[in-house]
Amino acid sequence: MTPARLLDTHCHVAAYADPVAMLRAADEAGIAIVAVTEDPDEYRRLRTRLGRRDHVRVALGLHPLRAASFSPNDLARFFRLVPQTRWIGEVGLDYSRAGVSTAKAQQRVFDVVLTEAQPGRHPLTVHSRGAEKDVIGRLSDAGLPAILHWYTGPLGLVDDALQAGLYFSINIAMTRSRKFPGLIQAIPRDRVLLETDGPYAKNGGRPVHPDELESVALALARVWGTDLEDSTRVLVTNQERFLSSTR
Repeated sequence: MTPARLLDTHCHVAAYADPVAMLRAADEAGIAIVAVTEDPDEYRRLRTRLGRRDHVRVALGLHPLRAASFSPNDLARFFRLVPQTRWIGEVGLDYSRAGVSTAKAQQRVFDVVLTEAQPGRHPLTVHSRGAEKDVIGRLSDAGLPAILHWYTGPLGLVDDALQAGLYFSINIAMTRSRKFPGLIQAIPRDRVLLETDGPYAKNGGRPVHPDELESVALALARVWGTDLEDSTRVLVTNQERFLSSTR
């Protein structure tokens, strides 16, 4: 039997200098990848470039920081492509300084995304910077399988996210934050998944790669008071449970 693979639930494959080499290294390391995109054009280009790969899923995205620039034609293209994909991401809301001025446009786009994802129960990987309460509320109402990517919001909202059935994906940059132990202690082990957010997240000043996911599993093991083998088993079980909820 082929060993189960750890899953990188949020990776910007197209942004790497050499995506094909990065994917080859990930495959050799036994890592599966969700390749998020930021708009329908990037989704189509990436699917064409990568072709069919057993351990890579290209996700269809509408990034919140680009919401104000999305035209009706962009949204129409998104709708047409939804049936072709198994994942939706990166989507969500961003009320940081970079995004607060377009909050209303972001909300309109995200609400449409959640409606379109309903029939196929597409899993989502979701951006929530500065907008955690609104994102969690919308996901709770939608009842879709979703992952909060790189969560930096208040610990007081973690219980709301759990009540909504959400998962949290953890990357290497998060493990180096002072808030990391408290966040991981607030999240039940069975709601934790992995991500890189590469190449934007860094490891020692360089872009993180999916074949480094084991270091995140090890950091989780230390907080959980266990070893790498056990944390990996927990993470693989979580992946399988999350994916089963999308069928």
